[in-house]
Amino acid sequence: MHAAQSPPAVLAFAASDPTGGAGVQADLLTLAALGCHPLSVLTALTAQDTHGVEAVLAIDSRWITRQARRVLSDIPPRAFKLGVLGSAANADAVAEIVSAYPKVPLVVDPVLASGRGDALAVDDVASVLLGKILPLATVATPNVPESDSLGGVRAILHAGCRYVLVTGTHDETPEVINRLHDASGIIAEERWQRLPGSYHGSGCTLASAVAAFLAHGHTVVEACRLAQAFTWQSLERAIRPGSGQFIPLRVPR
Repeated sequence: MHAAQSPPAVLAFAASDPTGGAGVQADLLTLAALGCHPLSVLTALTAQDTHGVEAVLAIDSRWITRQARRVLSDIPPRAFKLGVLGSAANADAVAEIVSAYPKVPLVVDPVLASGRGDALAVDDVASVLLGKILPLATVATPNVPESDSLGGVRAILHAGCRYVLVTGTHDETPEVINRLHDASGIIAEERWQRLPGSYHGSGCTLASAVAAFLAHGHTVVEACRLAQAFTWQSLERAIRPGSGQFIPLRVPR
């Protein structure tokens, strides 16, 4: 019996979300829906529901390294996606791991807090992001508050990140306006109908979708455009299994 050809593998470093709305669960659902084989390294445990985050427990950084080294010794990745890292020590460990794969696209979702503002790291992860992770990144996908917390688009690009896709989900505008930047300025702008309601996991979905399309061989501009379309469609079909935020419904294209 011959094994089927393996889809491109994408390794997501992220925290667990028991609701399945965000975190590593969102990454796995998105990557699978987009025809990738999802790999995962757990960075933190969270106690949360669709209303917010109650507590975060960062995984010991040695376990970050142990998880990643083991799976990467067996399965070659076509892209990396980074979400919540949990601690500066974990961010250091992840930076060391991904630096060994300079030709593999790296998508960074610089999540430092939940949508309602709950902290998702136990210490200063932002400085490690700027100093060690963003210099390795192909694309960063911050919303406006996340971009501001890192010093803005210029600071992110100056750190070494090649492209920055800033999402306008937190703006008070009739449309959500997402802008893709590189060192030359804004190179693409997409406008999306602002959907009613509050959504849990839209940023995770977008970043994972960008990683998926890069793993399939698309250019950064194409990957960002396709990922936005997939994310908007997932939000349009969103479900509300609890009494809080809506959860994107990520289904195969």
